[in-house]
Amino acid sequence: MLLGGCGGPDLSEGETRPAVNATESATPAAAATRTATVAGPERLVLAFGDSLYAGYGLARGDSLPDDLQDGLRAAGINARVVNAGISGDTSAAGRQRLAYTLDRLDRKPDLVLLGLGGNDLLRQLPTSETRANFTAMLDELERRDIPVILTGMMAPPNLGPDYAGQFNRIWPDMAKRYDAVLDPFILAGVIGNRQLMLPDGVHPNAQGVDRIAARLTPVVAARLSKL
Repeated sequence: MLLGGCGGPDLSEGETRPAVNATESATPAAAATRTATVAGPERLVLAFGDSLYAGYGLARGDSLPDDLQDGLRAAGINARVVNAGISGDTSAAGRQRLAYTLDRLDRKPDLVLLGLGGNDLLRQLPTSETRANFTAMLDELERRDIPVILTGMMAPPNLGPDYAGQFNRIWPDMAKRYDAVLDPFILAGVIGNRQLMLPDGVHPNAQGVDRIAARLTPVVAARLSKL
């Protein structure tokens, strides 16, 4: 399989779930952005997903939410990105914890990045279940009047055209139905490149995360500019 799950079942068994905290970067890039001039009201962004958000296998400060916060602040945007990624989470697990996570924040987020589905793919869960879970999560976010950016997942062709077609349609269908911004495939330009991936071939390394963040930062900035 070209793409396995994000964290896999073994990572979620007995896992201690982290507290939801704003990112705290210790990288040189983060140190540089701390001196950047930011303006405007604080924009609270919730990054809600699996290990691709959590920063599986990376040093503290190298996760995608860290990089996004650094990039937004370097662009002058007063952004605070909260990392609510948990390795091993399926869309069903995300559905179970979304409302609780939102209620624990100090205020309603201005934007949610929603990135789940990789572990559904690993387990080849029925696409109807994945679709139902995304529908429930997006219903909850719509009820709370929180805009969304979906970072999509794509099934490899070796799972068969029927499964891959049904799975891959979930994200564009959800984006259209809920007027969400869609990044079609979070690992685009990264997966398959050994220089950008951890040895497991599934998760991006720090350089891979930098590549993803460079693509997503202007997308997030553009959506925040419309608030």
